[in-house]
Amino acid sequence: MTAAPGTGPATAAAGRTVDDPAALAEVRAAFARYERALTSNDVAVLDELFHDGPRTVRFGAGEELFGPEEIAAFRRARRAAGLDRSPERTEVTTFGDAFAVTSMTFRREGVPGVGRQSQTWVRFPDVGWRIVAAHVSQRG
Repeated sequence: MTAAPGTGPATAAAGRTVDDPAALAEVRAAFARYERALTSNDVAVLDELFHDGPRTVRFGAGEELFGPEEIAAFRRARRAAGLDRSPERTEVTTFGDAFAVTSMTFRREGVPGVGRQSQTWVRFPDVGWRIVAAHVSQRG
């Protein structure tokens, strides 16, 4: 259940608010920070924004990464060139004040088709919003 644009937050099961304005603003800011770090190859910020836990996962076009060590190793080994992308559509939905999903489509110069990215974010009391699951794919 999501709120229609312009209608304000909706209420999900058990009284949880969908798209609470404060939570939505926080996740959008964290997502924008992630996007800046990704396109500038700021590995320290990328590592920070992924939850430091063994159940954190990132699936990409050619890799399946489990846990922060595998994700960090991938970041350090990948080429820093060609990271710019042009977002086409971004959806952010929060559920309560501690769980969110983001979905984005994007294009990269010289790469045919559309890229797709989805992330699951959780707010942890000690560190704030962190990605616990991510999936990136390319549709030709």
